[in-house]
Amino acid sequence: MSRRKTACSGFSTLEVTLAILFLVMTAVSVGLIAVMATSWNKPSEPGPTVLPPLPPQENPFLVGVGRADCTGPPAEIPLMGYATLDQTAAGIHTRLYSRAFIIDDGRKRVVFVTAEIGMVSQRLRLEVLKELELKYGSLYRRDNVVLSGTHTHSGQAGYFQYTLFMITSKGYIKESAQAIVNGIVKSIDTAHSNLKPGRIYMNKGQLYDNSKNRSPHSYLNNPAEERERYEANTDKQVVVLKFTDLDGDGMGLLSWFAVHAVSMNMTNRMVSSDNMGYASYLMEQDKNIGSLPGEGPFVAGFSSSNLGDVSPNVRGPFCVNTGESCGYLNSSCPVGGTKMCLSVGPGEDMFESTRIIGLNIYKKAKELYGSAQTELKGALHSAHQWVNMTDVTVQINSTHTAKTCKPALGHSFAAGTTDGGGDLNFTQGAVEGDPFWDGIRDTILGKPSNESEACHKPKPILFNTGHMSWPLPWHPEVVDVQILTVGPVAVVAIPGEMTTMSGRRIREAVQQELQSQGSFRDAEVVIAGLSNIYTHYITTYEEYQIQRYEGASTIYGPHTLSAYIQKFRGLARAIAQGKEEELATGPEPPFFSGSALFNLLAKPLPDWRPANSTFGEVLEQVYPSYRRGDVVTVTFLAGNPRHSGDTRDKTFVTVEKYHNKTATWEVVHTDSSWETRFHWVKGPRRPDSTHQSNSTVEWHIPALALPGSYRIRHFGVSKERKGFNTVTAPYEGASHTFTVTHNYYY
Repeated sequence: MSRRKTACSGFSTLEVTLAILFLVMTAVSVGLIAVMATSWNKPSEPGPTVLPPLPPQENPFLVGVGRADCTGPPAEIPLMGYATLDQTAAGIHTRLYSRAFIIDDGRKRVVFVTAEIGMVSQRLRLEVLKELELKYGSLYRRDNVVLSGTHTHSGQAGYFQYTLFMITSKGYIKESAQAIVNGIVKSIDTAHSNLKPGRIYMNKGQLYDNSKNRSPHSYLNNPAEERERYEANTDKQVVVLKFTDLDGDGMGLLSWFAVHAVSMNMTNRMVSSDNMGYASYLMEQDKNIGSLPGEGPFVAGFSSSNLGDVSPNVRGPFCVNTGESCGYLNSSCPVGGTKMCLSVGPGEDMFESTRIIGLNIYKKAKELYGSAQTELKGALHSAHQWVNMTDVTVQINSTHTAKTCKPALGHSFAAGTTDGGGDLNFTQGAVEGDPFWDGIRDTILGKPSNESEACHKPKPILFNTGHMSWPLPWHPEVVDVQILTVGPVAVVAIPGEMTTMSGRRIREAVQQELQSQGSFRDAEVVIAGLSNIYTHYITTYEEYQIQRYEGASTIYGPHTLSAYIQKFRGLARAIAQGKEEELATGPEPPFFSGSALFNLLAKPLPDWRPANSTFGEVLEQVYPSYRRGDVVTVTFLAGNPRHSGDTRDKTFVTVEKYHNKTATWEVVHTDSSWETRFHWVKGPRRPDSTHQSNSTVEWHIPALALPGSYRIRHFGVSKERKGFNTVTAPYEGASHTFTVTHNYYY
């Protein structure tokens, strides 16, 4: 047996170790005796229990992000936002996406979705929740899922169940609604499957010169002492949540900024995600290097906020026919009325304005994302109620109460805004009715009751929608109110378009309520606009008195904001006290049967092609050579895009580059790309009830395009009449090959 190794002093290692332990135990014993003696000499008073400091808390969150295409057929379906029936889809500027963010703290799970659509309707939310229940049981519910719209005015309509919205959308259009429902659900599916341990950071900053108040006269009616607390008449704050995995690698970004997505104006006929969508596009292209748009793991969601009176058209309104200034009080022109009074953006056209506004939002969000250091920790909470907004009693002060009203729209609703005026001779700021229009209203719809007029005063009622129920109710009565919290950040889901000051009051009220119980410190409250259900606008009581478009569109009367503040305070109080499970559910909203929902959109007619021609055939060919910055244009004989069915995750267009070494074509752009524009043009109806269609594709060659050989391809589906039957078949076409050079043709 080998000998045990000894220390240099002659003692074994074991002996040295035992000696050290003896000395340590002696010191500990002496210390304990001293402490006990000190304690015995003190009065026996109960004192606070001193706990050892806790180790740094590890973030317990599971986080998941997901993105999915929610673009419906880009043809003939009305675009949602400007309520102009002849503004129907005829191509694609950019595709529309739903982006989902899931957070789980091990006890509770919350979901926030921002979808590139005009707004979330009650019907849309109910259908999404039904689909989620079928897939996941009770995991994703009304109380922990928020659906918000970016408010693009260039997304497809047709997903409402209330009559007023169906009239302006040509009814409930299943092919449009289903694409949005499926896209939202798929984005949640993706986020669900990608859940992993991660961290969330918050940052905020200011973005100037990117928005303008379009109803400054209304804003000025708010109390001076309140206005003096803020530097501007629109909110400039950008809030960013940064999602990473435990290694610090970026997973996604979620941002809120208050501006209307109306850089693409009411003359646009292409499906477009507008300025907020362009910010998402830029951020995702930045992070998903080498991926086509809509692909790659990083997800960037840019959500709407209190944008009700906020326009991206920062050069302001003027009379487009004369160049004169519009009337300050009524935003009308001497010749042409409100239709001629339009605001314009910072660019030379709507595409350039969209690019500038979206780029600015992206740059600020990227800056905040890069410098975000405040990590969110703490429990998740979610609180939700359904509220009958037509019957809320509001406590005005210690002695007086008021009530909300059954829905109604005022005369100035028909005037539109400086982002898109109405066609008739209505003007903003109308506090008295018009005998001509009131007479037509009384004859067709009936005169509003004295009770309704008194409740909505000073709004002169044009449509007394709360008393109109044929063929279905014209406006909702039951409305969602909801709050999610992630650590100190509270997301308030607003069921409509809140003006700047309305949003500030809501934020302040919710923050006070959360912090009053001591369970939240430094709560950061963000407004998520156009969430869960659409109820038009929400102004302050003072702004309502002016009755510009926003006030005339505040459908539940002058005390609407006070009612919401009261309800959201209740949710915040329940969260702060940990009693959200005790909240009353409230009256459940209706889900009208499919047979009750009407559709005014005609079925697409069969396609027609001349003899000896084929679908996909090139009608106008490309030039042989182009430079960077040029626009390549090619026109194809096409079918109606509605015949293509579900177009999600597909493309009508590819721009492809040829690689000499491999003799293969690489797709470098699709119809999701900012650089492409897909125009669909429908010809006149033929005697045999068919249409000939053309599709024109534009490629705006970017400054960094690689020189080489390219081609453009178009894909679609045709539906032809063959005798007494129709035959549906896919087709494709390709341009000639052309070259792209640096600067000069050669």
